[in-house]
Amino acid sequence: MSATPETRSLAAAGARIVDRVRRPAQRLAGRRRGRSAIDRRGVSRRLLTILVLAACVITALLAVPDLRPVAGEIADMNPALVAAALGLELASCLSFVVIFRLFFRPVPKPLARNMAWSQLGSGALLPGGGLGSLAVGGWLLHLVGMSAQQIVRRSSGLFFLTSAINVFTLAAAGLLLLFRITDGPHDMLRAGLPVIAALAAIILVVGLPNLTRRVSSKHPKAAWLEDIGIGIPAARQALTRPSWRLLGALGYLLFDIAVLWMTFAAVGPLPPLAPLIVAYLAGYLANAIPIPGGIGVLDSGLVGALTLYGLPVTHAAAAVLVYHAIAFWIPTLGGTLAYARLRPRLVIDERQLAPPRRSESSRVSHDVSHAIWR
Repeated sequence: MSATPETRSLAAAGARIVDRVRRPAQRLAGRRRGRSAIDRRGVSRRLLTILVLAACVITALLAVPDLRPVAGEIADMNPALVAAALGLELASCLSFVVIFRLFFRPVPKPLARNMAWSQLGSGALLPGGGLGSLAVGGWLLHLVGMSAQQIVRRSSGLFFLTSAINVFTLAAAGLLLLFRITDGPHDMLRAGLPVIAALAAIILVVGLPNLTRRVSSKHPKAAWLEDIGIGIPAARQALTRPSWRLLGALGYLLFDIAVLWMTFAAVGPLPPLAPLIVAYLAGYLANAIPIPGGIGVLDSGLVGALTLYGLPVTHAAAAVLVYHAIAFWIPTLGGTLAYARLRPRLVIDERQLAPPRRSESSRVSHDVSHAIWR
């Protein structure tokens, strides 16, 4: 018996009704699965945040410089010079915030400022210094929605730019010593070696993009290396484009060196500037050793380098002791306050992710009735 046109029309209408009834139920199930995934991501982020905070607290307890000998040294210092050293360290931190904003323009200003301070604080607290701060900065940027590729490119660009300032400063100070323009050691080992090291670093960095490009083309799993190499042209491009924010890269280094110079002035005669700069940059290489807060290794590295460049060991030890306390506490306190302000922005606002107030069941009923009576 063949179906009449009326029967076929009713069957088609019934199929449409079933489809319209099924689709809201499927949407409801999809929303529930989405909320479940969001909840899992939220829990994972909270656990990761707790672990990072716990690591920072433990590191702070283990790495806090003993302030009793520092207080003893400060008691014999000129209070005005100590206040000036504190102000210079604050200026160094603010300079980093300035240059951070140059590379992370898409991030809103208040958020970027707090992220920069949080990165400074993590660099002072966590082992590895700058590497630890890069990891924490990347994690924070990921939480606000920046892609991993953008994080690697922009962060590596910032890293290479600040490193370039360090290298050029090292080369300039070494040349001043090598050509006997300033006081200090003029032998090839202590004056020429910094220049050679700086030139080698420049050659290596210039050739790094081609090297990473070749490696990533031969090994697809290592494609992320090319993103690191791309940070070098980004740093070079930032140097060739005039911007007042580039002063932040200079201030970040030079103000921090000025803190050490000021603590030297507070404990004894002023040292020659070029040997101080070379010794500062050489001594900071010890901070790459993964010791929380750089306690012990940074002090030893700086005192050893300063002594190698002819500065009195007693003055160097006292100046470095006070310098390290200032360089530890200013970024740490600023970073802690910044993270406290940043934390609410990193938590997923579940009210925004929740469905509209009308219940899902009422929406399904509405869609069903609409399908039937349409």
